Amino acid sequence: MTTLNKKVTQLRDLLASFNNVVVCFSGGVDSTYLLSEAVQVLGQRAIALTAISPSLAPEEGDAVQTLAATIGARLVLVDTYELDDPRYADNPVNRCYFCKTEVYSQAVKKAAQLGIRQVIDGFNLDDRGDYRPGRHAAKEQGVRSPLDEIGFTKADIREAARQRSLPVWNKPALACLSSRFPYGTTITPARLTQVATCERALRNFGFTVCRVRYFGTRARIEVAPEEIARLRDETVFEAVCANFLTAGFEKVEVDPDGYRQGSLNGETFAQLGQRASGQD
Repeated sequence: MTTLNKKVTQLRDLLASFNNVVVCFSGGVDSTYLLSEAVQVLGQRAIALTAISPSLAPEEGDAVQTLAATIGARLVLVDTYELDDPRYADNPVNRCYFCKTEVYSQAVKKAAQLGIRQVIDGFNLDDRGDYRPGRHAAKEQGVRSPLDEIGFTKADIREAARQRSLPVWNKPALACLSSRFPYGTTITPARLTQVATCERALRNFGFTVCRVRYFGTRARIEVAPEEIARLRDETVFEAVCANFLTAGFEKVEVDPDGYRQGSLNGETFAQLGQRASGQD
């Protein structure tokens, strides 16, 4: 038995011990794989829960419904109101703590209404190296992370998801839209919509990995390094800029280094020697 197969067996044993669970489900590869295993082990006693708020791109909200149906999981959508909390909306370095507190508390509340005692999420071994204030919220709310407890790495999860033919097995990581704003820049529903609209336009132009960084009237575009040349093509860039101007930006620039996770962290986390998971 391979190491991965042993981990899968251990994961299934752990899930079985819960008897029933609510899985915090974002539609990313981690939570999708976890949900698929939970449904295999527990059937309809495993319920997916997705938090809906302006910081979730509309396309992602649609995707979770399709994925849950593909897996055969019951999906519960809950509205979360982290933007009503100025401690979140003011966008401090520990913004994710206030978001996760809202999400996990709603998940625990819904689980209790359904007669379910355990809430789980897709946090995994590779996530431990990041600065993750949201983990404190998970501990406070009693949320467990089976993938981390068993020792699944990101590579393990992708391979296990591939073996299960899950369509998101190679899906790039995608943080919430709030990660597009430099720390200290106030986050509002209108600004989130503006960013979401522009990222949708980029995807419509065929840029599969893209981020729109918000700097007031200025937008900075990050795409995969191998796609920078195509974005800078005069015809393509003019068309992209037209979409951004319509969305409300006055100036558009291309990041010459391309997309890299946590590009907005800057000196704050360089000083800490850590990478902030909330800035994608």
